[in-house]
This record gives sequence, structure tokens and C-alpha cells, in this order.
Amino acid sequence: MVVATPQTESIGRRKSAVAHIFLKPGNGQFIVNGRTLDEYFPRESLRTLIAQPFEATGTADRFDVRVNVKGGGLAGQAGALRHALARAIERVDETKRVALKKAGLLTRDARRVERKKYGQRGARARFQFSKR
Repeated sequence: MVVATPQTESIGRRKSAVAHIFLKPGNGQFIVNGRTLDEYFPRESLRTLIAQPFEATGTADRFDVRVNVKGGGLAGQAGALRHALARAIERVDETKRVALKKAGLLTRDARRVERKKYGQRGARARFQFSKR
């Protein structure tokens, strides 16, 4: 049962990106930082990633989505948006939680870029060993 709420807010995070989402009943309009989804995320793979919560719950074209996203790159922002969408859909309809959880969409992806170590070229890269 979908509860007709005026607007549902949710926050999603991935890497250093944060997505603040406003979900309300509608016809599938998607606005990201004042632009359409296709304008903001030009890669099809990112749009597919973002659509996963709607596909898992079968709620495509039932909500209007307005998003403010900042920090990180496009891939991190898409992951943050996916996390926020899943959390918002769960908040609107508790019965969708099982499908979202099974698809692994409610878990925040905690992976981050490993820091560069001092005295080395990178996080894992070491200088070439020379015996002589």
C-alpha cells in the first residue's frame, strides 16, 4: 500500500558524494540539480544504476523525483542517488523493504579511495626494487 504523502525526503551517500532527494507521487519526472536526468548523467550505465530501486520495487513512473547532489564525481553521485532513492521508497512503502534489501540497495557502499602513503608513488604502488 502506497501512502499518499505530500513529499518524502531522504539522503544517500557514496564515496564523497551526498544526494538529498525529494520524492512525491507523480508521473516519473526526474530533476537533478535543476537539469533532467539525461542531461546530468550522460552515460547510460549510470542511468541504469539509478533506476535499480524503481525496477526492484516495480514503482517506475509513479513518483516525481527532485535531487540535490554534491561532492565526488558522476559515478559516486549516481551511487548516492541510488541509495537515497531506495531509502525514500522504503520510507513511502514499508512493504517494499524486502525487495530493496534483497537487491542490496539499502546498504551504503562504504568503499573509499585509499590514501597515498608517504614515501611512495601511490596507495599501493611501490618504487621499483633495485638490487644494485
